Amino acid sequence: MNFTQSFKLAVKSLMTSKMRSLLTMLGIIIGVAAVIIITSLGNGMQNYMNDQFEEMGSNLVQAQIWETGTSLDVKAEDMYALVEKYPQYLSGVTPYKSVQGTVRQGSDEFKRTSVYGVGETFYNVEKNSIMTGSSLGNGRFLSYVDVERAQAVCVIGSYLEKEAFGGDALGKTLTVSGAPFTVVGVLAVNGDNSEGSSDDCIYIPYTQADRLGAGGYMSLYMFTSIDRSTAAAAKGIVENRLLKAYHDSDYYLVMTSAEMMDAMDSMVNLLMAILTLIAAISLLVGGIGIMNIMLVSVTERTREIGIRKSLGAKGRDIRSQFIIEAGTTSAIGGSIGIVLGIIMANIITNVIALVLGTGNDGFVAIPTFQGIAVAFGVSVAIGILFGYLPANKAAKLNPIDALRYD
Repeated sequence: MNFTQSFKLAVKSLMTSKMRSLLTMLGIIIGVAAVIIITSLGNGMQNYMNDQFEEMGSNLVQAQIWETGTSLDVKAEDMYALVEKYPQYLSGVTPYKSVQGTVRQGSDEFKRTSVYGVGETFYNVEKNSIMTGSSLGNGRFLSYVDVERAQAVCVIGSYLEKEAFGGDALGKTLTVSGAPFTVVGVLAVNGDNSEGSSDDCIYIPYTQADRLGAGGYMSLYMFTSIDRSTAAAAKGIVENRLLKAYHDSDYYLVMTSAEMMDAMDSMVNLLMAILTLIAAISLLVGGIGIMNIMLVSVTERTREIGIRKSLGAKGRDIRSQFIIEAGTTSAIGGSIGIVLGIIMANIITNVIALVLGTGNDGFVAIPTFQGIAVAFGVSVAIGILFGYLPANKAAKLNPIDALRYD
């Protein structure tokens, strides 16, 4: 009996008992679907994060500094001096200070609004984008004069404009920790435009943030190198300056946007690997189910095996027939799992887009051909592997004993 005949016989056997076949495939279906969904979400997450980093700029260098409370601590002036000293590598720098304060507009209080102190270089005029990816919707961003004179002006997110000012915020005033700030600019919608999101924010001059007690035990500076090719050299310059100040690399951490992307990709890959291993347990359970049902099938078809052997069928013919039947069962289950996984990945994409309000430009779960091929190949391999024991048992049956079996 050749492969085609064995395959047709396997399909006929599956169709004879549809419910039993479906239950046999269930573990394979769930396992393959889970693998497809997990790999799709992982790929979508990596692409989404990489897009966010690209919006921030591939020439970004971030320096986190843990304050010592001594004269060793570097100041914003030191970082600006570094940019002036190495214009061939560094094009700009801005402090990035988090302010812990109560935001009010009239009688309304906004408890989840994030307040940051930044410099004028936090905004790129040519790209119409700030370093965290948002673009300017109305008005202007903070200027050099605003920072130098510590003027009480601010740029707010779209959510705050909608909730605090009814969609018309330019020239209006709000307070941060009791200090009044005039709105000079409004950012375009970047997230889901909800409370606590990236659209619920305020940017003030970092010199004003210092007066409000920003910072704490850590300072953050964002540098921009001339281009991506000079980012590594710019990182080295910043690290040398900080090492000279602190004499110990434990007090600071400097990373380029490329390194941050690599670190995030490594974390996502590790998470995907762990979740995939968990999903593989379903494939293992599915394999055990196939082995169990094939053992039952061998018992039910003992007389058939005896008749075939008495007519000249060899042990390898019987073995190959049952192995092909097991492989066919797992292959059909794997195919159903792939279709189900792709459908679920698309549903999850639409749900996330609806929740985040990002549409087609946001997170997209992407099933890859490689992931689909691996999931299908593993499902077939598991079917063949777990089907070998029942097939081998069938091949070793004694024809006379098999014919006598009732």
